[in-house]
Amino acid sequence: MAAATPKPQVDTSKPHPARVYDYLLGGKDNYPVDREIGKQLPDVSKRDAQLNRAFMHRACAWVARSGIDQFLDIGTGIPTEPNLHQIVQSIAPASRVVYTDNDPIVLRHAEALLISAPEGATDYVQGDVRAPEEILAHARTVLDFSRPVALSLIALMHFIPDDEDPYGITRTLVDALPSGSVLLFSHGTADFQPQNLVGRVTGAYGKGGINLRLRGHAEVRRFFDGLDLVAPGLVTAPQWYQVPPAPADEHSSFYVGAGRVR
Repeated sequence: MAAATPKPQVDTSKPHPARVYDYLLGGKDNYPVDREIGKQLPDVSKRDAQLNRAFMHRACAWVARSGIDQFLDIGTGIPTEPNLHQIVQSIAPASRVVYTDNDPIVLRHAEALLISAPEGATDYVQGDVRAPEEILAHARTVLDFSRPVALSLIALMHFIPDDEDPYGITRTLVDALPSGSVLLFSHGTADFQPQNLVGRVTGAYGKGGINLRLRGHAEVRRFFDGLDLVAPGLVTAPQWYQVPPAPADEHSSFYVGAGRVR
């Protein structure tokens, strides 16, 4: 009998974006190195994280209501209820969801918390968006790529610097999707922040060895090249909704959008 594959170890000496995000959302699955970054961030960062999460909830529910029942969520983060599969399976119980993250702590929580409804399926793979072909290879064992798939890249690509080709990575993932699929996307921006506040944010992450590349509207729009942007287009997190009533139009440092594959 083959020996079990050892589980990757969590490095508690280095901060990780998934755990910093967990801290910002009020979670407890983070370490002192993650909290140190979180405490250096402006107070609005916590509200930004909540607004971004709320966008994900609305967008995934909209996709499920539109008839898509397959989801590939990359950069899952530490599970925070309601999770993506709980949202979509409450609408379409047979939905199948593949989660991916590169932080070992997410794997541990995934095994306990990312439990599918009986009619559907959830799966988790430890992977890095910088290796998109590996993620796609695993996803194809769970999802049927002859039918539409919703690809979720939420609050992820601003951690990929320009020299690691974030647009090429996204294009590789999108090109694998059949017609009728949807890209759900959010990305941090400095367009609405004073320079000193932007410096605090990038500086806090930088001290922890985390690259943070905030991008402007035109730069974020490039991630949707070749896709049909769904109304209301590329907007800030509270401004994107499909079902009234509209969320309160609060300040947000995230651009968000949904794009259809032709």
